[in-house]
Amino acid sequence: MSTTGSVGTSSSPAADAPNPGVTAPDVTMSDAPESSPPPAATSPSSEGSVPAETPADSSSFLFTSEGVTESHPDKLCDTISDAVVDACLTLDPSSRVACETICKTGVVIIFGEITTSASVNYEQVIRDAVRDAGYDDPAKGLDYKTCNVIVALEEQSPDVAQCVDSTKLEDMGAGDSSTVFGYACEETPEFMPLSHVLATKLSARLAAVRKEGTLDWIRPDGKTQVTVEYTMSAQGVPIPKRVHSIVISAQHSEEVSNDKIAADLLEHVVQPVVPSKYLDDNTVYHFNPSARFVIGGPHSDAGLTGRKPVVDNYGGWGSYGGGALSGKDATKVDRSGAYAARWIAKSLVANGYCHRCCVQINYAIGLSNPIAVSVNTYGTCTKKHGKGEHDLVKLVESNFDLRPGCIVRDLDLRRPVMRKTAAYGHFGREEEEFKWEKVKDLSKV
Repeated sequence: MSTTGSVGTSSSPAADAPNPGVTAPDVTMSDAPESSPPPAATSPSSEGSVPAETPADSSSFLFTSEGVTESHPDKLCDTISDAVVDACLTLDPSSRVACETICKTGVVIIFGEITTSASVNYEQVIRDAVRDAGYDDPAKGLDYKTCNVIVALEEQSPDVAQCVDSTKLEDMGAGDSSTVFGYACEETPEFMPLSHVLATKLSARLAAVRKEGTLDWIRPDGKTQVTVEYTMSAQGVPIPKRVHSIVISAQHSEEVSNDKIAADLLEHVVQPVVPSKYLDDNTVYHFNPSARFVIGGPHSDAGLTGRKPVVDNYGGWGSYGGGALSGKDATKVDRSGAYAARWIAKSLVANGYCHRCCVQINYAIGLSNPIAVSVNTYGTCTKKHGKGEHDLVKLVESNFDLRPGCIVRDLDLRRPVMRKTAAYGHFGREEEEFKWEKVKDLSKV
């Protein structure tokens, strides 16, 4: 269903652009709009989507990010895979885990390679994760009590194991060849892109109103999209001006009307999350634009670990590596290297060396030291302490030990904290467990 303040849908986003100083907007969920609320929801348009609206300002562009709830089939699989990682790490911090998950109607399968001294009841771990995602009835697509569970796990290949085995943690080699990226900007207090933050928080809010019982018609599966209109400053900085459009697809019960869905999503999901300063009469709302979303979850779509990289990373901004994050212990540099790259990028921006940057790290299997490190500030380097962009790599290499074992040590990645990362993004989080989000002080360099 389409509901609007005025008409307009997403236009093609501009290419990633540079980002000098931007005042970080407050986008916390608790900051509910106090004035200028968006227009009331209306009935769906019989014509479907409305014509695309192009920003009037030639320096403006649109950028869209998406989010999914923790109960989306792919996210459910990420959660199960990371629940397995945590179960192993809880009993054996040296566990080596590579666990993939598939889910479909009435069945969950995990498969992969695990070497651990822990005795884990994998079936119970899986059923608990399915239950926590809200799948307790076959009508919802999956029932934790009755679903078929298949476990197909083997030990890690000895050829891989000998690459990462070492007497000292610091000498551990990379468990695979990998290219990873980390990104940070000044758009939000989280040092994350606004479009991504809003899409992620709307998805989290969808789950919250279900769990709290605020909306009794809502079911576990859901997806969001937020398109933000940006303008370019004289220095080439993308600054968020307004929310151009919001798309929310929420799985629902059979009896609820589309009008009620639209009104409830606007009042209980959008307004508590999106600051009113970003909403105006021209903001477009598409609430359940398919007009029906009763069949959802694994019954509607098969789920698979690692299929939501844009959601997991930076909402389409910057770059992300070739390997998925969930289902892996920290000896896999797909995961630990990506966390280190974010740690670096956020620290560089927060310490004022640039207004925006993307950090790339390359690893080769079996080697401890990375093959290459690069820093791209998109032309926003501030030359703090006289350091230009070419100096930032030296700054990184002298302040961050990027050997996999040292990343594990410095970020304390042998703790069972992986499941929390599986839903609502691995980055831009405030929880204590997310140590890669703690800015490293580089002010005295």
